[in-house]
Amino acid sequence: MEGAEEELFVREGAWVGDASRAAAPSQVADQERELEPTPDDQDPVPELPSTPVVLRGDGLVLREWTEADLPAMTELFDEPGIAHRTPLASPFDLAAARAYLDRARANRAEGTRLQLAVTEDGATPLGEVLLASLGTERPAGAVTLGYAIGAAHRGRRLALRATRLLTAYAHDELGLGRLRLQIEADNAASTGVARAAGYRLREDVPTTEVTQKGRTYELQVWEHTR
Repeated sequence: MEGAEEELFVREGAWVGDASRAAAPSQVADQERELEPTPDDQDPVPELPSTPVVLRGDGLVLREWTEADLPAMTELFDEPGIAHRTPLASPFDLAAARAYLDRARANRAEGTRLQLAVTEDGATPLGEVLLASLGTERPAGAVTLGYAIGAAHRGRRLALRATRLLTAYAHDELGLGRLRLQIEADNAASTGVARAAGYRLREDVPTTEVTQKGRTYELQVWEHTR
């Protein structure tokens, strides 16, 4: 899926899309804790590998963030669309990037979150894709996935390809049967990616109302099962 339908971001390091031709974030952030768990949603707690995760496929290389990526992170995440749709600091400067990387590493060490830079060559970051709620506490009842693509790199189906690649890894390698995205209903870019990646809207799951940065909105649940 081309154009606006593949451009998005997700909250808290995963991203869900902007309605304009901008890769917006899928709104994972801390909202996963507000979803109502259901009895059949319980997956085993996956054990992340001790070595850095690198995923290759569909012209992409997904790999973990490094110190050398800090300047690139500011270029990717310091933009109005991400500031609007996510809880990330704005402006997103080097200090914010440093704090973000430190938190990502702490969550990785605890086994609760996996955040990967989206690249085509294994080096230059173009965005991010992530898995959240991987630990023993999974209030949402399912692991959540998120994504965000930098403004300069949108329109290349990066979000869709990265989402498919990470979804397959979560199912096949981590043994997770159920994955969720949390997206605003008016976020046409992100809902387009979700649909194209095989996620379906869970109309039976109540929306979650969120207030952030003076803005109140509702998140819908999209789900992928193997």
